[in-house]
Parts: sequence; structure tokens; C-alpha cells
Amino acid sequence: MKRFYIVLTVALISSLWQNLNAEDINKKLTVEEIIKQANKVAYYQGKDGKAKIEMEIYNKNGKKRIRKFTVLRRDALPKDGKVKADDYCAEQKFYISFTRPADWNRTVFMVHKFINKDDDRWLYLPGLDLVKRISATDKRTSFVGSHFFYEDISGRNLNEDIHELIKESKTSYTIKNTPKKADTVEFSYYLIYVQKGTFLPYASEYFDKNGEKYREGRALKTKVIDGYLTVIEAEMNDSKIGGKTILKYSKVKYNINLPENIFTERFLRNPPRKFLR
Repeated sequence: MKRFYIVLTVALISSLWQNLNAEDINKKLTVEEIIKQANKVAYYQGKDGKAKIEMEIYNKNGKKRIRKFTVLRRDALPKDGKVKADDYCAEQKFYISFTRPADWNRTVFMVHKFINKDDDRWLYLPGLDLVKRISATDKRTSFVGSHFFYEDISGRNLNEDIHELIKESKTSYTIKNTPKKADTVEFSYYLIYVQKGTFLPYASEYFDKNGEKYREGRALKTKVIDGYLTVIEAEMNDSKIGGKTILKYSKVKYNINLPENIFTERFLRNPPRKFLR
């Protein structure tokens, strides 16, 4: 908790809270309202966006590997094209293009994220000039060899868990999330820590079937970009495999009007360079 307040400067907190009126601050929210707002802040800022990401993967001996890639994200918009204030769980499309290491250059991972069915996923391997459809049942496995899971990157469906507000302080909410189908995941439950006022989910902790904590995620740095409070550095560690992964975000932009046709198989082989720069 203290670590988070060091990251968010006093000036930033003051500015954000000045935008909230007394009625909003004192309003008693349900756990469903809190988790929806936190999910929106984590995964649905703006109608679309892009970011350059450097991934530092440390094994249990401290040896480091680097991955570099660009992420493009586009939300499914209502028919009128207007994003509503309560949009938090829309369908999304992701285009992830790798540049490092050298043997990963031009490798592309694309996801069409759905709410009521399994995601569609594709992987383009430039060395083989091969487009491969991949399974959507591996959400709880490592994302490109890191300590983050696929589900950490694109978000977990809120309907898959039972949410319980177990603690509330002057500055944060602690929410316990228990899977409805325990046999489909490796954890028994996980906790999400949400900043009051901003609804930023700044930490997560996962507990195994024996009730032991084994995974822990943290927001290390944040910044207001295009009016949105944005995590620009995050960490995930896993005590069972050892080591940790740090994500560093740069050149983050929102509402850049990404064309929908970018997120098709055609652009796996022909990357949209204009938007990847």
C-alpha cells in the first residue's frame, strides 16, 4: 500500500480527487459496481489504444530475458459509435506484434475476445510464413514465457467468479474472487486491491488449493495519459516457478481510431506499420 502511494504523487492524487464530488465519494457501492469500474480502468480506457511494451523476464536465478512488442487494442463499439459511461465488458480485439528478440521479429499474436464464448486466437510465424489458429483454453498459462498469463493481459471475464467485498478502508477496497468452476483454474481464489476514487486495481494476489499465496501482481508506476490514469510499469511474480516479470509501457495513446480491418488474418502477414510505429 505504501509503495503505491509513493508511485502516485501527492499532486496526482489531489488532482484526481478534485474531480469527484462529495456525493460520489460517500456513495456506498456494491461489490459488482466496484469490480466493474476496476475492470473498466484496467482494460477499457478509451475506445481503442496502443502501447510499446518492454518485457523483462527474470528466472529464479535472476537471469534476464527481454521481449519487445507493440499492442493495438480496439473495443467493439455500439451501433451508434458512442462509448457509454458504463461500458466495461465489451468484446475486444488485440493485435500484438513482436520486434525482440531478433528471432521473434514480425511474429504476431492476435486475439478476438468474446464475452459469452471462447476467444478466437491466431499466431503468425514469419520464419515459416504460417498462420496458426491456437487454442483458447490456455488462458491460465504463460504469456510468451513470462510470469503473466494470457488472462492477465486481456482480462478475465467477470462472470466467471463470485465477487465479495471483504475489506474497505478510507483509501481502498479488497475484493475476494472465487471461481464458479474451480476445476477450470489452478487457483482457489484471488484478491484484488482497488484504489478508491480512481478505481485503479493496483495489486492482485492468487492463492492455491491449500490457501497459500503463490502469485502476486503490482502496479509499480502510473501516469495520466490522454486523461486516463494508466499503469506504465507492472510486475508479476510466482513463488512456485521462481522469478518475476516486469512490463514497461511507453508511447501509450488512446482513441486513435484504429480501423477494424487491422484485426484480420490479412494483416498478420502484412503488419499495419503506420499504427505500429
